[in-house]
Amino acid sequence: MKIILLGPPGAGKGTQAKQIADKFKIPHISTGDIFRKNIKEKTVLGIKAKDYIDKGKLVPDDLTVAIVKDRINRDDCKSGFLLDGFPRTVNQADSLNEVLKNMNSRINYVINIDVPRKSLIQRLTGRRVCKSCGASYHIKFNSPKKEGICDVCGGNLVQRDDDDLNTVINRLEVYDKQTAPLIDYYKKSDLLCTVDGDKDVDLVFKDICNTLEKCGR
Repeated sequence: MKIILLGPPGAGKGTQAKQIADKFKIPHISTGDIFRKNIKEKTVLGIKAKDYIDKGKLVPDDLTVAIVKDRINRDDCKSGFLLDGFPRTVNQADSLNEVLKNMNSRINYVINIDVPRKSLIQRLTGRRVCKSCGASYHIKFNSPKKEGICDVCGGNLVQRDDDDLNTVINRLEVYDKQTAPLIDYYKKSDLLCTVDGDKDVDLVFKDICNTLEKCGR
């Protein structure tokens, strides 16, 4: 079972990806994680990626695809995998298709978690993180017992720079421009399954599982 997980920032992809990977016993492949792993291990690809990241530049598609290709060629991916954060563009999707074709393989499902813009903004701007221990909260959905204070260690809770309103709006606009076109791309390939992500996490996961069963590929 080879799955791509799509959805805008704040849709809950990370949470759902972990549950899907655990249920179906397939590796959860996050491009952020494999970048960090390659950089930490100082692989040839990791060194190249670090050079771009250190300069504040986007890692080029060919290098990103090469790192993903290296990961999905490993033994633990023989029975499937879940891609989270890749592909981000139609060009990357085309490259992934070519990689899989050469491996005599293909994507089976593309799950798109759909959440209204208003809910995404509320989710992202309401997040708070403890400066001391890193514990996460939300001013509406997971508030601390005492406003601004971490329940775990008593540290101060802060809003991350990338969760302020202007940055959130920019992140969503970038998603609309670069990644949202993948929805139509995979719809044309008859691979897309969309679920309503604007509800409880467990209900979203249940819908994803039901959707995968109905697709039956």
